[in-house]
Amino acid sequence: MEGRVKTLHPKIHGGILAVRDNPLHVKEAKNQGIEYIDIVAVNLYPFERMIEDKNATLDEAIENIDIGGPALVRAAAKNYSHVAVITDPLDYLPVIRELEKGEIDLKTKERLAVKAFRRVADYDCAIDKYLSERLANEDILRLLFVEGRTLRYGENWHQTAKFYKEPGVTEPSIADAKQLHGKALSYNNYVDAESALNIILEYRNDIAAAVVKHTNPCGFATGKTMIDALSRAWDGDPVSSFGSIICLTRKPELATMEFLKGRFVELIIAPGFDDDALNFLKNKSKDIRILELALDNGEPIPNTYHYISGGLLVQSRNRGLYEKWDVVTKAAFPVEKRKLAEFALAACKHTKSNAVVIAREYELGFFQILAIGAGQPNRVDAIRKLAATKAVDNLKLLYKLEKPGISEDEFIRNIISECVMASDAFFPFDDSIVFSAESHIRYIVSPGGSIRDKEVIATADRLGISLVFTGMRHFLH
Repeated sequence: MEGRVKTLHPKIHGGILAVRDNPLHVKEAKNQGIEYIDIVAVNLYPFERMIEDKNATLDEAIENIDIGGPALVRAAAKNYSHVAVITDPLDYLPVIRELEKGEIDLKTKERLAVKAFRRVADYDCAIDKYLSERLANEDILRLLFVEGRTLRYGENWHQTAKFYKEPGVTEPSIADAKQLHGKALSYNNYVDAESALNIILEYRNDIAAAVVKHTNPCGFATGKTMIDALSRAWDGDPVSSFGSIICLTRKPELATMEFLKGRFVELIIAPGFDDDALNFLKNKSKDIRILELALDNGEPIPNTYHYISGGLLVQSRNRGLYEKWDVVTKAAFPVEKRKLAEFALAACKHTKSNAVVIAREYELGFFQILAIGAGQPNRVDAIRKLAATKAVDNLKLLYKLEKPGISEDEFIRNIISECVMASDAFFPFDDSIVFSAESHIRYIVSPGGSIRDKEVIATADRLGISLVFTGMRHFLH
């Protein structure tokens, strides 16, 4: 058969590999008494399942390396025009239904062939990884991403970009979101949407809204209603919220979406949309991207990957908020501020380092970001030049709206002094505490762990600040 069958048994592999419309192949098959095989179904030896058992020996693993199975699969997949190859029992019933109608469609054969080659590739990758570790003392990582599609451009206009999907993910993922309206997602949309989703998943069981710009939460809030949460999140930084990405934990009704009238946003993510709310958004803009994504729990993705030129960094996902809750100062940390502090930590965890977040309980049991300091080379600037300054600016706007009947300074001091400030890492010097006190901040949450912790604590005691050490750092680069 023109070299298609050499070292393999001609009765089997000739029957699989024979090209049925090639006269030479047909003639040789007839002369050799080779009968055509039209369907090949193979369940490979369970090598992957075997090596999941930590007690399995090397010999047991090797005996579960299939040899003939992959050869049959590859032969059948190579000749997919004439042979259907089945490597997944979930395909049995669809194939049977097609056979009952007469024959297996070519499109089905093509799909099965691709699936078969991928199955063998995954199988060989598992063997490679296992034997590399056991025999060569080398750790091998092979990743699989599918359904690649080209994006309009990359992070900048002159860059090209593609998006690939990771198969088998059940945790809420932007890759699984259903787009209901708007332009195709851009590279930056994917990155920002991922950031918004990660923040909102911290409060998926509450009514909450996150507003993200350039991967940082410029707004984040909980509320009695969805419109309360969204409006409070937007107020965290109305200027930065222009052109932002919004993620909600509940299906928004029309009133919530009407809040966005006259406000430009790039993308909205929610578990669903009422019809009138969806129509409002569609009429608001032909370009606004609307994504529907269930926020149900799934199997947690264990690792994150970061490619650098010539290498790949792998780390476990950043789960949890704190390892301990140690009040290290003379001033007590009020029990009633614990949930506010946790909210501030959750926001800070998803803010680029160096990061600080000032959070406020605007109504009993409901929280919002008052200001953030994100992505700074030093923590002092994050506090003094960004978070503290922004908090004052936001409260000046609030003062004009509420007209509380007290001086502006007193109004600002009263609110900030009841806020909690969270820091993603320890304070290397006590100057951060000094500037916090000058801004009327009295409650601070930090991982601790600096060689100058004692100095930091002493300064906090001197200034009457309550300081909690959590033992868990949340750098985000």
